[in-house]
This record gives sequence, C-alpha cells and structure tokens, in this order.
Amino acid sequence: GMAAASKAKRMKPDLEVIVCEASRYVSYAPCGIPYYIAGIVKNESALIHYTAEFFREKRGIDVRTQCIVEDMDPKAKIAHIKENGDKSYELEFDKLVIATGASPIKPPIEGVDLDGIYTVRLIEDGLLIKEKLKKAENITIVGAGYIGLEMAEAIRHLNKKVRIIEMLDHVLPNIDKDMAEIIEKELLENNVELILGEKVEAFEGEDYVEKIITSNNEYSTDLVILAVGVRPQTDLFRDKGLEFGVKGAIKVNRRMETNLEDIYAVGDVAENIHLVTGKPTWIPLAQTANKMGRTAGTNLAGGNAEFPGVLGTAFTKVFGQNVGRTGLSEVEAQREGINFKSVKITGRTKAGYYPDAKSITVKLIYEEDSRRLLGAQIISSGDATGRTNVIATALYAKLRVDDLFFIDLGYAPPYAPVWDPLVIASSVAARKK
Repeated sequence: GMAAASKAKRMKPDLEVIVCEASRYVSYAPCGIPYYIAGIVKNESALIHYTAEFFREKRGIDVRTQCIVEDMDPKAKIAHIKENGDKSYELEFDKLVIATGASPIKPPIEGVDLDGIYTVRLIEDGLLIKEKLKKAENITIVGAGYIGLEMAEAIRHLNKKVRIIEMLDHVLPNIDKDMAEIIEKELLENNVELILGEKVEAFEGEDYVEKIITSNNEYSTDLVILAVGVRPQTDLFRDKGLEFGVKGAIKVNRRMETNLEDIYAVGDVAENIHLVTGKPTWIPLAQTANKMGRTAGTNLAGGNAEFPGVLGTAFTKVFGQNVGRTGLSEVEAQREGINFKSVKITGRTKAGYYPDAKSITVKLIYEEDSRRLLGAQIISSGDATGRTNVIATALYAKLRVDDLFFIDLGYAPPYAPVWDPLVIASSVAARKK
C-alpha cells in the first residue's frame, strides 16, 4: 500500500493521497518478527521502516492509522470509515488501491479461540507472543512452513521446549520431500520435536489452551503458535462486483487493475501470473507486494507500467541451514502436467581447501523435451541465496538447463569453487539427455 502511495505522490506531487491503515504501524517488516521474539532484533521499533509521521511530513501522504474501512461503494466511489474506534465518516475517492494483504488462517476446529493460541502477522502479535513466552515452557507450533520453522528456531533460542505438528509428511511444503529431509534432520539436531503426518483436530482447556488433539495422539502444551498459512483478506470486497481468482485473491491485469474502473489491487490480496507456467497464481511474498504497489502507483498517477509476474523466489534460515527456492518444485511441475526431469548434486560453497567451505545441495528441475529450466531448490550451511538468485534470473530469461554450464560465474577460492555447484548440476543434467 505505501509503495503505491509513495510512487503516485512522487510522480504527481499535487495528488491528494490518503492511506487508511487498520493497525498502529505502517511500512513495517513482519518477516522480522521471529527475530524480534528471539531477541536477535532488540527492539520492535527496528522493524518499522518509516512511521506514519514520516509519510505525512516528508512525503505529503495523509496516513491515518487505526483507520478501518467498514464498507465501500465502488460505483459511487465512497468508503465508509471508522477511525480510532469511534470517529465515523464517509470518504470520497477518484481511484482506489486495495492493499489489505493476507490474514493468518485459523482453522475451524474446536477450541481454536482459546486464550494462548496465537498467529504471527502484525507487530502487535510479536509483542504479545514475546510477553506470553516469558511464562511458557512447552510450546507447540502448528504448521511447518516458513513462519512455523522460523518461530521454532526463535523459541529454541529462548531455551524453550518446541514441538512442530505438520499434517503433511514433510516440512516446508513448497520444496520437495527429498530436500525437506535435510531441514528435518537440522530441526531434530536442534532439539525440536517433529510430528509429521498428523492433523490437529481440536484444542482443549478451560479458558486457556492446555492440550492439542491430533488424528493420532494428544499433546500437552503451554502455548500454541498457529502457522498454517494465510488467505487473501477480501471479506470487505466480496459483494462489490470484483472478480476473484486463485485461492480467492482479487483478479488483476499486469497494470494491477481490477475489473472495476479506477480500482487497483496489489500485494497479498491480489493474484499474480507465474512466469514459468504463464498461468494465474497466488504467492504472497513481501518483495512481490512492493513491486505490485509501485506498478499500481505509477499507473494511477497517469504512467504506464506492467508487472510481469512472479517465480515464488524465497529464502529461509533454519538453525544452521539456509534454504532457497524459486520456480516450480517437482510436485508443482507434476500438478501442471509438465514432463520434467530433475538433478540433485552436493558440492562446496567455496574451494574445498579454503577454510569454512560449506556443503551445498542443489536441485534443478527442467522440462524434459525443451530442457527449459523450471525451478530450483538450494540448501546449504553456507550461503544459498546468491545461487538461488542466479536461477531466478535464468528462469526470468527462460534459459535452458544446459545454458547454466556456460554462464560466466565468478571464481576465487574465498567465494566459490572453480566448478560452481550450478555448473556441476548443469553438467549432470547434460548427461541425462
């Protein structure tokens, strides 16, 4: 939202730009919340990029916090606002950007509203969880995606007992099982109890959660973190004539325009195009949201910009292992009906003789006939991000797996081996023709 507002105001300084934000904070980093809870980030204020006052005073944007849009009429171009819990008024607009994001999923199971069960999305969530953890010793995390694993590490950092319950048969659902096993080993080595293949069916307790009932067992707990994913926050707009697409996200074109004139949607509330499949998708990630916002801001200010699409490039750190993924996994390629092959190699991040050279596992997925790259997963106790970004660039350029062999990647013993792991993986793929 703030990316759209800032870009529009920068292009047309005479525009009146009003931002309604339901919480007390704008332009903050929710991805940093686990590191604040762990104590690595010492103060929650460090997660705030800019304050509302900054936007008002330095950029001339009328930012209103604790401001809730209760209803809106897209044809009359009127929004019904409640501010600070008591002040109600109507606000007319010429153009509207919907940037309501995504909200954590709370599964409709018995006891889910008991005290002691929390989600991680807002700074306020982080503040509350950090306080509650002072008296809790036995913590259960439901869900083994990015947030679930990052919260597990954060809570182990506080010397608490941590259990993860995941209904699937492996952690990190957006990477393949064979790669996820590396992370599962890392979790177990760091004393995280891992329960896979069990579905949470109920929470029990008088007023406060005390027990979790799964499809196979029951577990006592002092506190629960729900990390089972997010959904587009679209409730306000369901009956307004907007079109919806994948997973209930708002349909937009590459200019971020909805099917209603002068109404844009950006970020986690809006659909994307997947650059590998060319099909609509929904991948809620921060870097994508910012670019979508900038695109909408350009267009509503009279410019002409298009957002090409996404690859789902993402990183996470799980104790001593770093994970990068981009494009399609094997499971996703299979779901798309693509005839694919994959290669997996293990190499070193630096010259093998150089101190601190780390193990790195690279998995490449590619189309069998065309040999076009489809995706990659990289896990290393050293850096996995740089090589993941190389593959993301290759996917954007629609390169073939064989092209990786000839990319002029740099070499110096402190930074990379002479035969880079990506080059080795490409060479192995070439032998599978």
